[in-house]
Amino acid sequence: MFKFFRDFFKTKIGLAISLAFLVLIALAFASMDVSSTGTFGGIAGGNRVAVVGDEKIGTADLVQAANTGLDRVREQQPTLSMQAFLAQGGMTQVLGALVDRFALRGYARDIGLRAGDNLVNSEIRAIPAFRGASGEFSEDVYRQALAQGRFTDAQVREDLGIGLLSQQLLIPATFGATVPEKLAYRYAQLFKERREGTIALLPAASYAPTGDVSAETLRSFYEANRSDFVRPERRVIRYATFGPEALGDRIEPTDAEIAARYRQNAAQYRASETRDFTQVIVPTQAAANSLRERAQAGASLEQLAREAGLRAAPVVDVTREGLASQASEAVAEAVFSASEGALAPTARGPLGWHVVRIDDVETTPARSLAQVRDEIADAIREEKRVRGLSDLAITIEEQLADGATLAEVADEFDLEITTTPPALADGRLYDGTGTLPDELAPAIGTVFQMDEEEPEISALEGGVEYLLFEVAEITPSAVAPFAQIDEAVEAQWRRAQGMQRAEAAAERILKRVRNGESVAAAIAEEDVQLPRPESVNLTREELAQRREQRVPPPLALLFSMAEGTTKKLEASGRAGFFVVNLDTVAVEDIADDDPLIAQARQQLGPLLGEEYGEQLRIAIREELGVERNPDAIEAVRRQLSGEN
Repeated sequence: MFKFFRDFFKTKIGLAISLAFLVLIALAFASMDVSSTGTFGGIAGGNRVAVVGDEKIGTADLVQAANTGLDRVREQQPTLSMQAFLAQGGMTQVLGALVDRFALRGYARDIGLRAGDNLVNSEIRAIPAFRGASGEFSEDVYRQALAQGRFTDAQVREDLGIGLLSQQLLIPATFGATVPEKLAYRYAQLFKERREGTIALLPAASYAPTGDVSAETLRSFYEANRSDFVRPERRVIRYATFGPEALGDRIEPTDAEIAARYRQNAAQYRASETRDFTQVIVPTQAAANSLRERAQAGASLEQLAREAGLRAAPVVDVTREGLASQASEAVAEAVFSASEGALAPTARGPLGWHVVRIDDVETTPARSLAQVRDEIADAIREEKRVRGLSDLAITIEEQLADGATLAEVADEFDLEITTTPPALADGRLYDGTGTLPDELAPAIGTVFQMDEEEPEISALEGGVEYLLFEVAEITPSAVAPFAQIDEAVEAQWRRAQGMQRAEAAAERILKRVRNGESVAAAIAEEDVQLPRPESVNLTREELAQRREQRVPPPLALLFSMAEGTTKKLEASGRAGFFVVNLDTVAVEDIADDDPLIAQARQQLGPLLGEEYGEQLRIAIREELGVERNPDAIEAVRRQLSGEN
């Protein structure tokens, strides 16, 4: 979830990014660990978590960065708690990002690089998220975006400045990296490499204990693994919806309104006529008359136009008024006086003389008030509905701003209030029985940012209905009490024990295989029933062509091992352990002009560039010197996890 480095180098830093990713500039180097050197001397136990060169990273910086990092990860994992974030290495990643950030800025300053105000301003103006309706940069939109993201102008400018310095330092080191021919050949040759081996799974469930377990054992396990039993934050929502039914008979049009609308749009309902025709425009009246006479004699108007080096242009759905405004009244009179299929009299327009053939005439008769009454009524009713709902929503919003409660508003406008069960930030109900109603989907993000007793109103999709909602109850993320989850603790203890025993079994099997036994024979000596080992016989090319989007970890391990070795691998989800045995590796020669070689050069180039960038960052940190304060870091971790 912290894989930002590659994406950072695939795009031009600072351009075409949205506000949501500004903070990622600060986290762009989070995938790399930073080595600690030396000792802290006088800062141990203080409020500094690290020193980079002569710059100090304070505990407040780390707290803010951790909270920001959690917010970014929550965009993909809404229910992730701070405790889980820390357990997954979030603190290490965030601190590494801060160290890299300070190191890059300090090194750039030492060698004379800078990102001036004008350059930062140009970057801000280039960000699409800050553009207004005109497509240009808008100061108002910029300020609104900062407020929504809870950033200050100084923070944005600092992040963009560091991103620009990173661009100046790292892109020259990474751009245009090429791979030597021999390395590309070897890489392409490996694509044809064939490996044979065996993969066996030792399920944790097969080794999990089945007997009784004491309460003391479970309590001890619970205390040692409290972060595994954190309940996510959940909220109870009270809401009501209203639509056109809340307006009652107020949206029904009266006879007077319908009659007035008919009079207002009288031109729309009177008889009308549109025509399709083909015309040729020539410069003189004599030429126009000659062309018309030849067309009347039977020649094709299109052919005559081509012979004269002109074009016969079709025109469709033209009214008399429209033609008079586009050409002239004389042209309109001529065209609308001729019958269908006939040639209209020649007439002069602003571009020349028009020779026109009438292709089609479509006449619409006049419509009386009685004939269009329903049509007009529907239009007025829809206008009243939209305007009435908007006015009602404004009225309710003003009442809420004046301190009215959801219950008071619902009572005044006869709305039904619904209360949801506790729900998670991703819309799932906390008890696992389902999800929140669909009408609440647009409000979930807001619900998990607002405080209790702060009702809000929001238009639902299409503006046909409105949603009134508030947070009735907030239960913060916290470790569940042991008494409430003793069964879950026991189940997890059994899984943990099963994992320990499965790992011990994997070690026993590894020892037997290394002593000359086959994997199948080594597994058969176990006292539990285990799945049959699977034989593998694949080339890297065949592995790449498998339908799975991600190569299974045991296969990935098989293709990274040395021939004749056996290794263990923990299965995902703590499901057990794999034992992976590689028997043989066969590599065939390939032709010097094999297309795989060019493909290998293309694929390895960006990776080599990333390696150059990594080595430069390491060198920058070593040049400046990095020291960490483990005591202060641990204090921040305890504060964020709620252990203080």
